[in-house]
Amino acid sequence: MNLLYSNDRKGEYPDSWYAATAEPLPPFAALQGDRQTDVCIVGGGYTGLSTALHLAQRGISVILLEAQRVGFGASGRNGGQLGTGQRMEQDGLEKLVGQDDATKLWKLAEEAKSLVRNLIDTHDIPCHYKPGIAHACFSERETREEHAYTDHLRERYGYDQIEKLDRDAMQAVCPSPKYVGGSLDLGAGHLHPLRYALGLARAAHSAGAEIFETSEVTGISEGSKITIRTRAGKVTADHLVLACNGYLGDLEPKVAGRVMPINNFIAATEPLGEEAAKVLTKDVAIADTKFVINYFRLSNDKRLLFGGGESYGYRFPADIAATVRKPMVEIFPHLKNVKIDYAWGGTLAITMKRMPYLRRLSNKVITASGYSGHGVGTATHAGQLIAAAIAGQADGFDTMARVPATPFPGGARLRSPLLALAMTWFSLRDRLGV
Repeated sequence: MNLLYSNDRKGEYPDSWYAATAEPLPPFAALQGDRQTDVCIVGGGYTGLSTALHLAQRGISVILLEAQRVGFGASGRNGGQLGTGQRMEQDGLEKLVGQDDATKLWKLAEEAKSLVRNLIDTHDIPCHYKPGIAHACFSERETREEHAYTDHLRERYGYDQIEKLDRDAMQAVCPSPKYVGGSLDLGAGHLHPLRYALGLARAAHSAGAEIFETSEVTGISEGSKITIRTRAGKVTADHLVLACNGYLGDLEPKVAGRVMPINNFIAATEPLGEEAAKVLTKDVAIADTKFVINYFRLSNDKRLLFGGGESYGYRFPADIAATVRKPMVEIFPHLKNVKIDYAWGGTLAITMKRMPYLRRLSNKVITASGYSGHGVGTATHAGQLIAAAIAGQADGFDTMARVPATPFPGGARLRSPLLALAMTWFSLRDRLGV
């Protein structure tokens, strides 16, 4: 199954609220004929666009090939949350890689947030960035754990932009009857993800990167140079960057056993008007503690953008709105009959450790993917780190590449059915409150 087309129309963005409210770029032409360049990038999401931008700014020639449209994949469909830290929490990273590398990974994550904000400011990207993500807990036990982690970040890493929320303080932010506490991180933030992706594309193109859309890569061969083939042309390059995330398909089997595509879903309600205050009293985003996570925020026109729901297999459900409505109503029972104007799915990629998979596959090929729902900052930053590594400054990239990457049991063939079994178990735990 080719995930590039199994749930979407060729050359079109999904029918999302993001696509309906973005400022579209004129389509980039498809690749025709033979081209040569220093670096060829496959994939036009945050990783590829950021890599293209930072390479072009260094004066390195770059061609980016996107099978659909720039920002078509998870980069243009996600929850828009720019989170603090890595996807794995710091105490887990300390056990996994040791304190020295855990500290380096924390600093890289802080750089990622700063990079996103600086790119928005420097290139005047109109993506409605706002500070603040609250982490919402369902039990007193989870709240104690969240508060202990808040103390850990303050004491070990000097992070003072996050505050503890007890039940009353949580209700003052998000008056859902389900949440009993949590934290509010004002160093994190949220944005319109497709507008941000299109802004990166505009900046990369202006810096001199060549971008080709509707140019699916059909084959790659490595010799003295790298040859990247599409149906209508080919690119010969000194370096190749694979930035495909959940849409890599069969292009690189070395990655497939460690990075797995999964689907997630978001719905946008009708504008809530004054009712919006019964969902959120502050313009912050929420991510809760369920394994099958709920995440949401209000749009600039006061819609609830709610992400959640389960689906096994690579096909989107026939009724995405119903899939998302179920967890939405669990959190906000008063929205049982609210109208849903948009509902869409997207394919992201996860790893076993929920840490991104950055690797040199050879001296000519670099890959970065598997952001596990933490890609707004991490994928953007990966592009900057890749560009620096190609230019000979690899410290940051090498720190990320040292993180162990456990293969999925059964490899690429069995990873999906085994994940479905695991997700069924964890979703049961969510329902039971275990």
